[in-house]
Amino acid sequence: MNEITSAVLSDETTSADFAHLPIPVSYRGAVVREEEVEMFHGMATSDKDPDKSIHIQDVATPEPGMGEALVAVMASAVNYNTVWSAIFEPLPTFVFLKRYGRISELARHHDQPVHVLGSDMSGVVLRTGPGVNQWKPGDRVVAHCLSVELEAPDGHDDTMLDPAQRIWGFETNYGGLAELALVKANQLMPKPEHLTWEESASSGLVNSTAYRQLVSRNGAGMKQGDNVLVWGAAGGLGSYATQLVINGGATPVCVVSSARRAEQVRALGAELVINRAEEDYRFWRDPDTPDPKEWKRFGAHIRELTGGEDVDIVLEHPGRETFGASVYVTRRGGTIVTCASTTGYEHVYDNRYLWMSLKRIIGSHFANYREAWEANRLIRKGLIHPCLSTVYPLEQTGQAARDVHRNRHSGKVGVLGLAPEQGLGVRDPELRARHESAIDRFKNI
Repeated sequence: MNEITSAVLSDETTSADFAHLPIPVSYRGAVVREEEVEMFHGMATSDKDPDKSIHIQDVATPEPGMGEALVAVMASAVNYNTVWSAIFEPLPTFVFLKRYGRISELARHHDQPVHVLGSDMSGVVLRTGPGVNQWKPGDRVVAHCLSVELEAPDGHDDTMLDPAQRIWGFETNYGGLAELALVKANQLMPKPEHLTWEESASSGLVNSTAYRQLVSRNGAGMKQGDNVLVWGAAGGLGSYATQLVINGGATPVCVVSSARRAEQVRALGAELVINRAEEDYRFWRDPDTPDPKEWKRFGAHIRELTGGEDVDIVLEHPGRETFGASVYVTRRGGTIVTCASTTGYEHVYDNRYLWMSLKRIIGSHFANYREAWEANRLIRKGLIHPCLSTVYPLEQTGQAARDVHRNRHSGKVGVLGLAPEQGLGVRDPELRARHESAIDRFKNI
């Protein structure tokens, strides 16, 4: 593994050199174990601790099969699906691995008693399997997390509709929170060369998800002049969404949970900011009863900020806690685009405000390859910037996931793989210099 790291860090290593590097028989990865799926039984979700269930251990190195690539992981990042895997909710992810392992001989090795987590990654291609032509050993890459089979007709218009669509590192094994990772070659995209390894690794999942939700015709189809409500605007998904809204000529109305986070989204360029803690919005009277009066108070606050206008689009990802308010405050004919449901997936809303005002709810899940590629292109051009706040070593992946679960983070939480320290991997210092302050906005906050 040291030889691989040295090769990546050297500017003189050729593709042929990478192709001849010996591949270790095992590598270290952040895993959950099937034998521990009941460890949090009976506990409230908020009390479950990812730091107790995530382990760093050796994993047998898989051999890339047809259409696959083995990548040396320099850095990765934690997403909320890492938390779900670590607390075994809503299902233990071993259910997904077993299901995947049954579809083919190639997929069988994903069904293991340990699950290597992680749906983000930056690194260097080490080996490619048969049928891979676009990528070769030595290519510096990032990965998006869409894994598809495309044997059914459904996915050939939008690959997210493939019945065999899965999220790599969540519904498949050999994810990015490790020293090596196994991906389908069509998950790979060029690394943004003005960014470090850890910065490059932080954007794939959330930036692509926000792009599909807001910009794509498969999402809200945002246009210039739209007002867009962004929940959790200082978090991983929200910080990229806020940038996409501003970059696209629309106006974000950013909802945050503290004064510090309000300043962070203002640093992104947002002017209309609502601090939920300061306003003490309580959208539920009790665990079973929503409070429409609070929806109305929230809507009035939005109109005060926008000069009397309702929002055209709501980027919805908290779910149960906020969904009723989201439906209410959306303008007549507007769109609520929803994913994740991090506060609960059983949504409650008053359908009169949807049906009689001709609003739309769109379900959105990650992004197809084209959408992910376009989102990464914006990063590579310096039009959208990573929102990396904190970086942990691989050994502290459990703590990183705990931070995300407890909402102690802003932006994205990164994890180093083979990169021995932060700050490595930049090959376009001129582009970086033009955007350094924007790249560093969330760091060490």
